[in-house]
Amino acid sequence: MSEWFVQLNPVWQALIATTFTWFVTALGAATVFFFKQVNRKLLDGMLGFAAGVMIAASFWSLLAPAIQMTRETNDVPVWLPSAIGFLLGGAFIRLIDLFLPHLHLGFPVNDAEGVPTKWRRSILLVLAITLHNIPEGLAIGVAFGAVAANLSSATLAGAVALAIGIAIQNFPEGVAVSVPLRSEGMSRLKSFWYGQSSALIEPIAGMIGAGAVLLMRPILPYALAFAAGAMIFVVVEELIPESQLAKNTDFATSGAMLGFVIMMILDVGLS
Repeated sequence: MSEWFVQLNPVWQALIATTFTWFVTALGAATVFFFKQVNRKLLDGMLGFAAGVMIAASFWSLLAPAIQMTRETNDVPVWLPSAIGFLLGGAFIRLIDLFLPHLHLGFPVNDAEGVPTKWRRSILLVLAITLHNIPEGLAIGVAFGAVAANLSSATLAGAVALAIGIAIQNFPEGVAVSVPLRSEGMSRLKSFWYGQSSALIEPIAGMIGAGAVLLMRPILPYALAFAAGAMIFVVVEELIPESQLAKNTDFATSGAMLGFVIMMILDVGLS
């Protein structure tokens, strides 16, 4: 790993890592310049893959380190910070879900969630992807912030592995936004713009996550579990239902299994 990166402040490390994850989303969105449509079965497999990566990352990169940190540093029951943080993370995304207007992929505009709005379908689709990029950015930021705590369960290699895993699953997310917009008649350039913009929240969330744990080290196990809970909420509430919508159940599930294994290998192999 480059020496200059190792020596950076964790907030800057998080910014670089989440800028990379945004870039991979933009690469996925750029497929709209070559394809007007994407095979629905392939898209479902991609969504399943993204779900598998997020599930694995939630445990290997977030919950397991949070539990180990509590075991090393706190007098409270080992399970307590992780349980509280996990539930608060899910509650946080649920709260955003209630108020932010958004539309999940494959659903008619009448099924838009959040407060009622007359926003266009394209905006609602982008906001749906933006919603689950928030916990991804937070997760990366908290992981890099945890490294500064000098705990054995938090390593720079592990944080980098998490960023790589999330970047990999961001590619199909970029495809999942831009190509459907193109197939509905939007220009290639505008479809790409909306697709990449869905991940712009990740660098912001990453810097917030890293900064928060640097300022308040005692919350670190809670913060890691918070990010895990937020990601699992998104997986169960959004990615899995969308991947199953067209009845490509086995293919989507295989994608999830593959995504889980790849993220597990990255985390265990690099950390």
